[in-house]
Amino acid sequence: QLQASGGGLVQAGGSLRLSCAASGRTSSAYIMGWFRQAPGKEREFVAAIRWSDGRPYYAESVKGRFTISRDKVKSTVFLQMSSLKPEDTAVYYCASRQFGSTAPLMSVMPRTEDEYDYWGQGTLVTVSS
Repeated sequence: QLQASGGGLVQAGGSLRLSCAASGRTSSAYIMGWFRQAPGKEREFVAAIRWSDGRPYYAESVKGRFTISRDKVKSTVFLQMSSLKPEDTAVYYCASRQFGSTAPLMSVMPRTEDEYDYWGQGTLVTVSS
């Protein structure tokens, strides 16, 4: 089970940190990721992290502004968002892919929804201009 939090209203140029707490079979997590869905748009990949060694991957649109990290002891993944822009406004979802997952794997770092097994409920980020 994944529980996302930390969303809110922020001015352009500001920062927010999202958290996603995992419960249950966290020891079998392989990849943890963040996606977002803006109004009227499809859900898109934002960032992901390999649970074992913390290697991060980012969408080009957030590279250099967002940082994904994880706390293995607390089974929590974070998304530090800086230099926020109005176009970052979206509902942000965390997701996990487990070891032994039967979901399709299309790349070394999953970037599509179908490659993930579990999803959190989403947290709204609104960036005002």
